[in-house]
Amino acid sequence: MISFQKIGTSAVQSRATGGVAGGTYLFALPGSTGACKDAWDEILRWQLDFRHRPCNFSIGAGAGPTSSTFESAVVDSSRMAFALASASLAALLEARGLNVTMIKLDPYINVDPGTMSPFQHGEVFVTDDGAETDLDLGHYERFTSATMAKKNNFTTGKIYQTVIEKERRGDYLGKTVQVIPHITDEIKDGIRALGGDVDFVVVEIGGTVGDIESLPFLEAIRQFRSEAGRGNVLNIHLTLVPYIKGSDELKTKPTQHSVKGLLQIGIQPDILLCRVDRPLPEDLRAKIALFCNVEKRAVIPAQDADTIYDVPLKLAAEGFDEIVLELLNLPKGQRDLSRWRNVVDATRAATEEVSVGIVGKYVDLADSYKSLNEALIHGGLANGVKTNLVFIDAEDLEGAGYPGELFEVDSILVPGGFGKRGIEGMIRAIEFARGRKILRERLGPLLRKAGYLEV
Repeated sequence: MISFQKIGTSAVQSRATGGVAGGTYLFALPGSTGACKDAWDEILRWQLDFRHRPCNFSIGAGAGPTSSTFESAVVDSSRMAFALASASLAALLEARGLNVTMIKLDPYINVDPGTMSPFQHGEVFVTDDGAETDLDLGHYERFTSATMAKKNNFTTGKIYQTVIEKERRGDYLGKTVQVIPHITDEIKDGIRALGGDVDFVVVEIGGTVGDIESLPFLEAIRQFRSEAGRGNVLNIHLTLVPYIKGSDELKTKPTQHSVKGLLQIGIQPDILLCRVDRPLPEDLRAKIALFCNVEKRAVIPAQDADTIYDVPLKLAAEGFDEIVLELLNLPKGQRDLSRWRNVVDATRAATEEVSVGIVGKYVDLADSYKSLNEALIHGGLANGVKTNLVFIDAEDLEGAGYPGELFEVDSILVPGGFGKRGIEGMIRAIEFARGRKILRERLGPLLRKAGYLEV
C-alpha cells in the first residue's frame, strides 16, 4: 500500500508562488559478431560501473517536507512486483518534473541484509556511502535519477537497535519504552528525514498485509496520515487478482480480504494496484471498487509486461500518476515519457544477440546478481543487441570436463561470492575462458575472506 503525504507547501506550489520548497513522501508497503564485440565492450563498461551508470535511459527521484505515499500489498507471486510498482510511480512523477526519492522499510529483524544468504534475499545493493541494503534500491536507482544511501533503507532490526541504544543512553528519561510510541516514532522520523529537498518521498514497506512483522510499520503510517492531515496523505495498495484456470475467471477475493485486513488496523487505501496476467474487465473493476470502498477509476490494472521497463508506460496509460496528483490536489504539469519509450523500443528492436555466461555460486536465484544482470542488459540495449544471460553453477565445473553451455556463450562473467564453496569451479571457468580469450571476469574482494586473492 502506498501513502502520499504533503508536509507543508508542496514544491510544485512553492515554485509557482515563490514560497519555501516542499515535497511529497511516497511509501511502498507490504504486498503482495563485430556488433557482438562492440556490444560486449559496452557491456563491460556498464559492468565495471553498473551502479553509478545503471542505464543510458535512467529516470529520476528525490524527497522533502512534502506529500507522502504508502504502498502495501497482498501476497504476490513476484517479490519484484512491489518494488517495480513503487519505482514506476516515482519514475512517472519525475517525468512530470517532480523531485522524488524513495525508502524501503523491511520487516525482518536483521539489522541489514549484508550477512543474509543471497538465496534468502537476493543481492545486497551497496550504496555510495557504503550501506548494505535491499536489492530494491537498485531498482530505485535504475528507474529514477535518485542516488540511494544508508538512510533509504531501514529494517525492523535497525529500528529496534536505534531505540535500544537511545534507551541505554537515557534518552527516554526513564520512561517505559514501547512499540507505541517509541518504535513507531522512530519509523516516522526515518521517513521524515528524507523530506528535505524533494517533492515526493516514496516509501515501500516490505512483507504482506497480515504479517505480524509488518504491524509496527503499518501503525506508523496510520499515525503519519493522522498527523499530516487526511488530504495530505495517499494510500496505495498493491494486490494480486489471480486467474483460476479451472473456472476460467479472475478472482477478486484476495483483494477484498487484504483491504479488509488494512481496514481492521485503521488504514483505508485510496488506490488499488491490481496485479493481473490479462486485462481486468470493467465489471470486476466496479466490483473491487464497491467492496473495497474506492472509486472505480482508482482501481488500476497492473498487467504483466514483456520487459520491466514497460511497466511505467503501462501504468501511465492507465492514468496512475494522474489520479495520484489529483487526489493530492497537486498540479499535473506536462509529462515526458520519451526516454522510457526509447528504452522499450530499443528492447524490442534488437536484431542481434549476444550470450553471456554467468558462472556463480548463487545462480539458482537470479536475483542474487540482479544489478549485474541489468547492467549487462543495458549494455546490450545501448548497442541494439539483445543480451541472453546463461547461468552456470560454479560447482558443476569442479568435476571432469566442462558444461556444454560454456562452449556456446560469447563471453563469461564470474561474479564474487562468500566462502570456499564453488571457488574451484569459478577458477576453472576463468582458466577455460582465458584459454579461449573470451573472459572478462572480476572475482569479488569477498574471496579474500576465504583466503583467496582477487583475480
